[in-house]
Order: sequence, then C-alpha cells, then structure tokens
Amino acid sequence: MNTTINLKQINKLAIPALIAGISEPVLSLTDAAIVGNIPHNATESLAAVGIVTTFLSMLIWVLGQTRSAISSIVSQYVGADQLHKIKNLPAQAIFIVTSLSLFIILSTFPFSASIFKLYNASGLILDYSVDYYKIRVMGFPFTLFTIGVFGAFRGLQNTYYPMVIAIIGSITNIILDVVLVYGVEDIIPPLHIKGAAYASVIAQILMALCSAYYLLTKTPIPLKLSFPFNKEINRFLLMILNLFVRTIALNVTLYYASAFATSYGASYIAAYTIAINLWFLGAFIIDGYASAGNIMSGKLYGGKTYKTLIELSNKLIKYGIVVGLILAVTGGVLYYPIGHIFTKDTAVLREFQAIFWIVLAMQPLCALAFIFDGIFKGLGKMRYLRNVLLFSTFVVFVPILFFLDSIDYKLYAIFIALTFWIIARGIPLIVKFRKIFIPLSQNN
Repeated sequence: MNTTINLKQINKLAIPALIAGISEPVLSLTDAAIVGNIPHNATESLAAVGIVTTFLSMLIWVLGQTRSAISSIVSQYVGADQLHKIKNLPAQAIFIVTSLSLFIILSTFPFSASIFKLYNASGLILDYSVDYYKIRVMGFPFTLFTIGVFGAFRGLQNTYYPMVIAIIGSITNIILDVVLVYGVEDIIPPLHIKGAAYASVIAQILMALCSAYYLLTKTPIPLKLSFPFNKEINRFLLMILNLFVRTIALNVTLYYASAFATSYGASYIAAYTIAINLWFLGAFIIDGYASAGNIMSGKLYGGKTYKTLIELSNKLIKYGIVVGLILAVTGGVLYYPIGHIFTKDTAVLREFQAIFWIVLAMQPLCALAFIFDGIFKGLGKMRYLRNVLLFSTFVVFVPILFFLDSIDYKLYAIFIALTFWIIARGIPLIVKFRKIFIPLSQNN
C-alpha cells in the first residue's frame, strides 16, 4: 500500500522536532550570551563555555545516539503494526545508556583539567573550563534519559511532547541563567560562569522529570525495567556500536576545530565559540526536517511502501534547501548585529565577522547532509552512515584543515574544512539511497 506525503504531514513532525531539537544548542547559546557579557573576564569565560560545550557535545553525541536507534526500531515496528513486540525495549535501552553516563562522570571528573589541556586551554580559561564542566557534567545522565525518551516518542510518530518538554527546559534555563550568573541584589550573589552551569543542570533535571511524566501518561511504553532483554536488543546495540564509531569520527572533527581555534588565542576561540554555536543552531533547525525524515522513513520502510519513501526524500530535499536558504539570508541580514549579542570585544567581533559568511553559505549544504543522515538512521542503516563519516573526517576534513592551517588561514581553515566535510557527508548518502530504493519503488 502506498500513500501520499504532503507538506502538512512533514511539518506536523518537523516543526515540533525542530523546536525540541534546538533545546541543547539554545542551552549552550544562552550560556554563551549571558557569560559573554559578565563584567569581568568575559572573553575568558566565553572561551571556557565554548571548550566545555564542545567536549560535552561529544559525550552527548556519542551516547545520545540511543535516540536514533530507539526511534528506528520503534518506527519500523509501528509501520509493521507490531509495536507490542518491542514495548519493553526503550526502558532497557535507556537503562544501558544512563548507566554508561555514570561511568563517564566518574572517569572524567577527576581528570577534567587534563582533558581541557588537550584543547590547548591554559591559565584562567583552563580554570573556568574546569569549574564549568564539574557542575554541568552532573546533568549528563538526565540529558541522556531525556534523549532516550525522545527517541521513543519519535518512533511513535510523535514530536509534540518532546517539543513541550524542550520549551519548558529552555525557558527555565534562560531565567536561571540571568538570575544565577548576574545574581539578585541582596538575595543571590552573582555566580558568573558557575551560575550558568547550575542553570543548565537544573533545566536538564526538570526536562528528565517531564519526559518521564509524558511517556508514562501519553504512550503505552513503560519505563519499568524488565528482563529478559528484548529480542531486538542485539540490533539496538549493533546500531549503537556503529553510531558510536561514527560519532567518534564526528568528534575528531569538533576536537580539531576547537583545539586549533584555541591555539590561535583567546579572541579566536571566543569568535569560534560564537560561530560554531550558531552553526549548531542552524544544524538543529534543519534537523527538524531530518527528524521528520528519520521518523517517517522508518515507518515507511517497516511497511515496505518504497514509492512513498522516494516521494518523501524528494520533498525533504526541497524543503530542507529552502530552510537552509532562509537561514543563510536571515544571517546575512543580521550579519553585524548578531555578534554583539554575545560579546562587545572588538577583537572577537572582528574575527567572528570575518568567517561568519562561511557558516551561512554552508546552510543549504547542511540541509542535504542532515536530511539524508536522518533518513538513513530511520532505515537503521547505521553501518553505511559510519563509513561515510569516517571517510569525510579522515580523508576530507583533517587533511584540508592541516593544509590550510599550515598556510596560516586560522579560522578560515576550520570553516572551509567544515564545508568540504559537509559536502563529503551528503553526496554519498544521496547516491546510495537512490541506488537502493528507486529499483525497489519500481517493483512496489
């Protein structure tokens, strides 16, 4: 059986997923904007937020792949009308990943200074990085719990409740950021960068509590851990393993980008922090349509409706590129004012404005890469995703970055290399998808 896909159906999933997806970069951007305007040592504080955010993003992306794996399996079973067979899988998956998060905390907390020295942090920037990390990492298990629940909702073709949870968390974080960073006269002393960290942790705990409430009251999926393990747990773990290797490659990219920027000096890493967080924001906005692709492709694949799957991919390409162009144009209109939201330091603004155009030009290219990334996750084809990212990181990004750095391109080197990295991620996925599913759709 084939159905027709229209913009309304896509947007019903994409827009709430977009709002939910930007919650994590909004937390980081809020911290950056608030901390970047504190009265003393704002540049060092902003740099520290950038370094720690990069490292935490690595941890979240490594273990947060639970969302994609849960969503893929659940959506395929929904498409096959056999959800009852995997109802206990999400709780088991969430238990596994949150247990790993506790191990991560125990293994990184005592060595946080050594970790951030690897990012070329030193002096006051290193001290601030350690202070900020030791607080923010405490929210890590709650973030992963929330991500796992979001995966279950996505598999059920529901992005509304994740959106509600993300809005609650983001508003809470913004309010607490202002209160705890700047303080309230005669009531709460200003905590500066530590205040930003506390605000994020409290917001993450609140989001986890809301996630548990909505999953238990709005879906048939339980959170009570039960044994034996579901028969799909092996496929889940294999997906996670492939995504784990893939995410290591992804974070090699982010590590080198952050480490090189830090090595250029405080103004450069502060400018890089603003630019990369805006890039993350754009990526997560586009990811709304990637999420729709993830959710719908899994269901269509499970139901073997290949013609509709091809139709979905074609429409997502069009919508994604339009969103990418809107982001680029909006950023162009706000090109100079946007930097002043994060800092008043003229040296930082100069470096940021010199390379921000590259971030904007990347947006339509990001749309293609991220949308097909989402589709392949929905299909459960994590092995191919792994191989593509290994290629784009080690054969494309790293050589280009080192070459351009050797001729003193500094931040230009980082963002030009990122552009080629995105292209190398997108094209192979499009070619592979059409090679597999166009023949299947003709026989469908």
